[in-house]
Amino acid sequence: MTISERDIMGGLAKGLAVIETFTAERPRQSISEASAASGLDRATTRRCLLTLAHQGYADYDGKFFTLTPRVLRLGTACLATMPLPQIVQPLLDRLSEGMGESSSVSILDGGEIVYVARAAQKKVMSVVLMPGSRLPAYCTSMGRVLLSGLPEPEARAILNTGPLPARTSRTLTDPEAIMAVLSQVRAQGYAAIDQEVEEGLRSIAVPLLNARGRVVAALNTGLPASRPVAELTDRFLPALLAVQAQLKPILH
Repeated sequence: MTISERDIMGGLAKGLAVIETFTAERPRQSISEASAASGLDRATTRRCLLTLAHQGYADYDGKFFTLTPRVLRLGTACLATMPLPQIVQPLLDRLSEGMGESSSVSILDGGEIVYVARAAQKKVMSVVLMPGSRLPAYCTSMGRVLLSGLPEPEARAILNTGPLPARTSRTLTDPEAIMAVLSQVRAQGYAAIDQEVEEGLRSIAVPLLNARGRVVAALNTGLPASRPVAELTDRFLPALLAVQAQLKPILH
């Protein structure tokens, strides 16, 4: 179906763009900061933010805006309509209980991964991860699995959209180097990272495939860097692949 330009609500699109400027790195923004992040002019950004505050989606202290928990209704409604979280959660719970480590499932949204399901055990990362949380795709194990499932031109375009900050001293930030890693991930069927997204964290991920072999999501687990790196492939990879095989016949 082709959507006509006259059927598009520009105001709604701008409001959503402003909401998306709030991230873990920018939870509290002034009008000027949100304007710069969204690419909208200051007057438009101001109206969007004040509307969000009026509707209860944001708090305003006279200078800074922060999103309120009401915004979670939007994401929760989306997740509730997606069958994937409902399908994978029972398997995640069993997987994490058996391994004694947290496990997660995510999907790709542009240059980021979005967590859609999680079974938490020990806390490994400094940030709290839950459904709806986002992390960069280029330096995460699930992100690399998901990027490797794209046609190479699409993956390259995502990596070339902007600078790739080094989150630790080990983070790969050169797009060509990451593309080479994606080829390896594609060939071996999993991605492992060693303290690239956060110091002290190692993780491993496998793709979740549908019955036609298309990558629809990624499944991972992590462990502290104090544990042997070989544990990722020797102990955790077989468990992840077993869940992958269970899900393949039922994922669309």
